[in-house]
Amino acid sequence: MRERITLALLLIELLAWTTGCKKPVDVAGFTSAINKSFTGRHECVWPEPIKLPAQTDPSKDEKTRDFNALTDAGLLIRESVEKSRSPVGSKQVNNYNLSDKGHPAWIPDPSQPGYGNFCFGHFNVTAIDSATPNDPSNPTQYTVTYRYEVEGIPDWARTPESMRAFPKIAADTSIQSATITLVKDPNGGWAVLPPQPTQ
Repeated sequence: MRERITLALLLIELLAWTTGCKKPVDVAGFTSAINKSFTGRHECVWPEPIKLPAQTDPSKDEKTRDFNALTDAGLLIRESVEKSRSPVGSKQVNNYNLSDKGHPAWIPDPSQPGYGNFCFGHFNVTAIDSATPNDPSNPTQYTVTYRYEVEGIPDWARTPESMRAFPKIAADTSIQSATITLVKDPNGGWAVLPPQPTQ
């Protein structure tokens, strides 16, 4: 029994020597820092806020498909109306406004009254795949590759209509990967290094 323990200790020592006694990386600290950088950021259906109420011409306006999908999901109310055209005639248009179900999902833009977006979740790290010190002699900065997913996706965003109209939703419901730089902060934790401006 003692021989086995001695052999195991020798193998551990040999492994430590061959790997250069590398200190394990702070996976939990990296995960926490990346998730903290996601705070307050949500995934939304449009890249920029839009104005509601809105009106579209169903015959040519690309936004009609988006609004119809959100109407089918219960977030908008659609009303078809006749709109007069100068000098004569009229055309059919759709008016869209928030439904009772849509109000809680609508995130107003504080800088533009009447504008906002439908947001459907937030990022969460699922795994750290690799962490490489940028300077092995002074490991205070790491390049980290990680996997993440969008959590908190509501039922309305999972409807086939929403996923067809907004491919971004379908993409965001799958596990994705990214690379980021983390730097040791003065308190001994980790923080995401902001992207450096290009020269």
